[in-house]
Amino acid sequence: MFVNTEKKLIWKNGSFEDWNKSNVHILSHTLHYGTGVFEGVRAYKTSDGAAIFRLIEHTNRLFDAASTIGIKIPYTKEELNNAQCEAMKSNNLSEGYIRPIVYLGNEGLGLRAKDLSVNVAIAAWEWPSYMDPKAKEKGISIIKSSHTQYENPIHSGNKIIGTYFSNTMALHEALDNGADEALMMDKNGFISEGSGENIFLVKDNIIYTPTTDNCLNGITRQSVIAIAKDLGFKVNEENLTYDDLVNSDEAFFTGTAVEITPITTLDNKPINQGERGSLTAQLQQKFEDIVSGNNKSYRSWLTYT
Repeated sequence: MFVNTEKKLIWKNGSFEDWNKSNVHILSHTLHYGTGVFEGVRAYKTSDGAAIFRLIEHTNRLFDAASTIGIKIPYTKEELNNAQCEAMKSNNLSEGYIRPIVYLGNEGLGLRAKDLSVNVAIAAWEWPSYMDPKAKEKGISIIKSSHTQYENPIHSGNKIIGTYFSNTMALHEALDNGADEALMMDKNGFISEGSGENIFLVKDNIIYTPTTDNCLNGITRQSVIAIAKDLGFKVNEENLTYDDLVNSDEAFFTGTAVEITPITTLDNKPINQGERGSLTAQLQQKFEDIVSGNNKSYRSWLTYT
C-alpha cells in the first residue's frame, strides 16, 4: 500500500509533479498495446545515507529494453540516474523502491506507433519488504503453475510491460490456492522462474540456477551469483527439472523486491524439512552487509543519493 502520497512527488519528463495529480491519458499507446519498459530499483539505508543498489546496471537494462522494442529514450543514462537520486531526495526517503517507466503517448492510436511522444516517469516510495518480513527466515510456499512462462525471447533480458500477463496469472493462481508464490516452467518443461523472481536451488553444496534462455537475467540474480562465487561456492547455470527442485537440499528466490527469500515448501511438500538452508542464510547475511554499506569490497554496487 502507498502511504503519505499527498506529500510525495513523481518525476515526469524532466520535472516533479504531485503524486496524486500524476496521470496518463486513457489513449496512451502503452496502455492499449504494452509498448513500454520499466525497472524496479531498491535503495537502502546506510550510515552514509540512502544508497541505490546497482543503479547503473538497472538504468543500462532500461535503455537496452527500450532499444529492443524500438523506443529511443529522450534522456541520457546519466540524466535518469540523477533523476532517480532526486526522486529519493525529493520524497525525503532514506530507503525505498524506485520505479522508472518509459511509455508512449496519446498522439494517435493503432498498432502504428511511429511519431508518438516518449515519456519517462520515476516514482519512489517506502517499501521495506515485498514479502512478510518473517519469510526471510521461515521461507515461503510455492506451487507449480499451470501457466507457462511467456514464450517470447525478448522477455529474457528485458522488463517489457506487455510480457508480464502470464506472470500475473501465475501469481494469482498461487495465491488463490493458498501459496505465497508460483513456480513457472518454460516452454520446454524446464524450471524458468517465479512470477517475478529468479530461482536457485542447492544440492550437495553446489548452487544451481536456470539458464536465461527463458527467464529474466535479474540484476539481483547476477549479484548473488557473483557473491556466491566470491564465497567459494560453485554455481552452475543449466536446465533444471521439477524433480531437481523436489530433491534439492535448499532453494531460494532472488529479486529486487524479495532480495534473497528461502523457499521451504513446494506443492505442499517441505524442502529442507521446511526450514531455511544454511547456505541461503549465509548468502542473505552477505547481501545484507553489502546493501547496508558495511562491505567495502562491493561499494561500487551502491550509488549514494
